[in-house]
Amino acid sequence: MTHPSLDRRRFVTLGLAAAGSLILPPMAEAKVPRSHGDRTSKIVSYTGSEAPGTLVISNRNRSLLRVLRDGKAERFRISVGRDGFTWTGVTRVGRKAEWPGWRPPSAMRKRQPSLPGYVPPGPYNPLGARAIYLFSGGRDTLYRIHGTNSADTVGGYETSGCFRLTNADVLYLYPKVRMGTKVVVY
Repeated sequence: MTHPSLDRRRFVTLGLAAAGSLILPPMAEAKVPRSHGDRTSKIVSYTGSEAPGTLVISNRNRSLLRVLRDGKAERFRISVGRDGFTWTGVTRVGRKAEWPGWRPPSAMRKRQPSLPGYVPPGPYNPLGARAIYLFSGGRDTLYRIHGTNSADTVGGYETSGCFRLTNADVLYLYPKVRMGTKVVVY
C-alpha cells in the first residue's frame, strides 16, 4: 500500500501567503530545503524611543528591529505585505511556536480556494521553523512574524500581511522574544 503523500497522482496546490501559488510535487519527489538561508542580522544605531526588547517593523524598509540598550538595535531583513496587504499598528506577542502547523485564515481561503485546510509542520509549511503570533487586545490578529523554507523569498513585498524572515534569522530571534513583547509596525 502506498502512503497517500507518496501517491504520484496527488499534487498539493498551496497559494502561500508570501509566494503566490505554488504547485508542490509529491513528498517523495520534492526538493527538501537543505539550508535555513542567510543570517541577515546586523547591529545598527537606534534613535527611537522604544524600550529595549521591543520589535519595530518598517514596511517601507522591509526590516525588523529588535531594540537593544545604548542606542543600538539588531536589524533583520524581512518580507512584508504585498500591495493591499500592508498594515500598521501596535501589537503584542501572544503566542510562540516551534515548527508550527498552518491553517490558512478563512479570508485567504476565499481568495484562494485551492489552499488546503491545514499544512503540517515541515519543509512545505509557509511558517518555517518558528512563528511569533501577534495579538491585539488579547485576540489573535492572524498576523505572524515567521520563518520560511524558501529563503530566496525574503526581502520583498510578498506576504498577506505577515512578516517573513529566513529560518536562520527566526531561529536566532525566537528565543530572544518574550511573551507580551511590544511590536510596533509602521
